[in-house]
Amino acid sequence: MGIFDWKHWVVILIVAAVVFGTKRLRNVGSDLGGAIQGFRKSMAETETTPAAPEGQIVDQSIARTTASQNDPVRQQS
Repeated sequence: MGIFDWKHWVVILIVAAVVFGTKRLRNVGSDLGGAIQGFRKSMAETETTPAAPEGQIVDQSIARTTASQNDPVRQQS
């Protein structure tokens, strides 16, 4: 006999059905299930997508422009 006995859950479900109606509760349940399913799918896609190795330059044009502007040899001459 805990604080959330099965009898308590039955009373809570009956009160929720009376207050919100069964159609609205069904919609909320399906929306929540769809959100959880979408979250799991996005987490699975993130794990399977390979990331660029550390230290590897992805965009060569950025590397050339920053190296030419901040080149310490050019600043000394």
